[in-house]
Amino acid sequence: MKTQDEKPSWLQHFPIMFYTVVMGLGGLALAYERLNLIFDISGAVFEILRAAASLAYALICACYAAKLIKYPQACKAEFFHPVRVNFFAAFSIGTLLVASLWRDFAPVYDALFCMGVTFQTFITLHVVSFWIKNNVQIAHSNPAWFIPIVGNLFVPLAAPAASELAWYYFAIGIFFWPVLFAVLFYRIIFHDQMPQKFIPTLFIVIAPPAMAFLDYVKLTGGFDVTAKIMLYITLFFALLILFMFKSFLRLKFFLSWWAFTFPTAAASIAFLRAFEFNGIKFFLFAGAAGFAILCIFIGIVGFYTVKAMRRGEICVPE
Repeated sequence: MKTQDEKPSWLQHFPIMFYTVVMGLGGLALAYERLNLIFDISGAVFEILRAAASLAYALICACYAAKLIKYPQACKAEFFHPVRVNFFAAFSIGTLLVASLWRDFAPVYDALFCMGVTFQTFITLHVVSFWIKNNVQIAHSNPAWFIPIVGNLFVPLAAPAASELAWYYFAIGIFFWPVLFAVLFYRIIFHDQMPQKFIPTLFIVIAPPAMAFLDYVKLTGGFDVTAKIMLYITLFFALLILFMFKSFLRLKFFLSWWAFTFPTAAASIAFLRAFEFNGIKFFLFAGAAGFAILCIFIGIVGFYTVKAMRRGEICVPE
């Protein structure tokens, strides 16, 4: 039995949201890889970035596995929480991201890809069934709902080639993206403002169209009207977030700040990929600028994350 003087264990409150760190670092590595293909900067930098993302993934997996073993009820509470459940998809996305970074090592890639796809399939079915079976309040909805959808859209990119498997996950993502966007847009406009800690998740609206664009050009091999529609939707949301930048300047630090990173990486990669197709310098500039902003985000958010950890402000009861 715990005494009143006993401090709660940080491990018990280690949040599943920590996997967004892997999404940010993995996104940075993939964005640099695309930039390096265009400018031929340095392969060594990519090696450092993928090592950093892989190390973060390994450490977070070790911590959450320890939490699952020692505090299974705490994990169960997160898994059935109307908001936190969406962040379990960050595990599958992080796994697929790290798999993508190790394509040149087949055993590592194959193991991680299979694990990521398996869990992504499970978490999608769990989340959708959770929405159907439970009375979810409109106040519980926020852009984090897109994370399981982004996970489905990432599978085709992580897949070794265009295949029926890739088309399956693309179809799921492309179906639920507008459905959830309609729900979230209604919630944002007609209901109370989101809690401050979820404001950074507004960045996530950039990710689905960016990922859908990257999927589509990979699966079809072309840059047609459909691809352009997805690309310009990505551009619109990127400009919208840029236009709203003052809304993000005075936010108190939360782990949700990592939501700034992966969508920025996705947009940067999408713009660079568009440049490779159409040669329009605007997209080269937008992609390079997006990468520069991503680096700034990673530096700032990483600094505040370490600072908060040292102060004991993370892994505490909410």
